[in-house]
Amino acid sequence: MVGAIMQCLVVSDSHGDRDILVQLLAHYEGKVDAFFHCGDSELQHDDAVFDKMYVVRGNMDFDGQLPEAVHPTIKDVPVYMTHGHLVGVNMGLDHLLANAQANHAQLAFFGHTHQLGVERHDGILLLNPGSISFPRGEFTRIGGTYAIVTTSADAVDVQYYDRQQHAVPELKFHFSH
Repeated sequence: MVGAIMQCLVVSDSHGDRDILVQLLAHYEGKVDAFFHCGDSELQHDDAVFDKMYVVRGNMDFDGQLPEAVHPTIKDVPVYMTHGHLVGVNMGLDHLLANAQANHAQLAFFGHTHQLGVERHDGILLLNPGSISFPRGEFTRIGGTYAIVTTSADAVDVQYYDRQQHAVPELKFHFSH
């Protein structure tokens, strides 16, 4: 990782809930370095919310102008993002990891499963922010989540938040280099 601190917001599977994206942008603009939407927004590629957000096409996005994957570099941190359905995330993260490695990414973001999760393999952080609108799995009770990822020279920290922008205390993760 790099010496400078990089912070980004990762959200996914909003399924037409544009208002939550507007709220997140308004709350975090100027506080994070980048916004990522991992697909299934059900919005058009030229929607104004995407002017300040990296976005990919999910299996419920029918705008062919949304990319299947993006791999920007934010403050010297290479990121790979895809929705997940095309790399089989329901069956494991091997293909996602391989694509992240092929793109020399240090962070890999995906959605599709509506279940939050974060793990690290071969120095690459694999993160699903969960669904902001229709969560599934163990943390459904939270009612929707997104994540803030913070990288520094010696660590990557992940904090999950609920729809009201409150940190979820049991969903804080620290990965040392």
